[in-house]
Amino acid sequence: MELTLTPMTASELARLLESLEQGYAEDLVAHRGMTPEAARERSVTQIGESLPAGAATEGALLRLARVGDTEVGWIWVTLPTAAAPLQAWIHNIEVHPAHRGRGYARRMIQLIEVELANLGVPELGLNVFGTNTVAIGLYRSLGFEVTSQQMAKRITQAS
Repeated sequence: MELTLTPMTASELARLLESLEQGYAEDLVAHRGMTPEAARERSVTQIGESLPAGAATEGALLRLARVGDTEVGWIWVTLPTAAAPLQAWIHNIEVHPAHRGRGYARRMIQLIEVELANLGVPELGLNVFGTNTVAIGLYRSLGFEVTSQQMAKRITQAS
């Protein structure tokens, strides 16, 4: 069966939001050295600001990925804004654990690219943590290129 993307409803987003907030908070702890409490607060705040009207947020493409009647993952992309007038942005792409390793993330990106092309959007961007080598390999294989790079070093505090 073929993977399809369908618009996400408010109840579907509500069901996925807790996992998204928790996953982002965990990444902030692991990669930015934040405390779990600060990371959770930042995660909830940033996601809330990015989706002020939830699934009805203007310019947000929230899509569930399905194979037949089975939900296998989801993708969240925002359309270009005044700050980035030519670039859509992938905020999140997730394949549910039981469905990983089957090419679904690749297909989700390919399908969202078709949707963006039909809307006249010329470019798609994303951020990826440097330790996520599987995702980096996928993005490179799909033609994504590094356009900027952030680096950080943790400083050991003197006692």
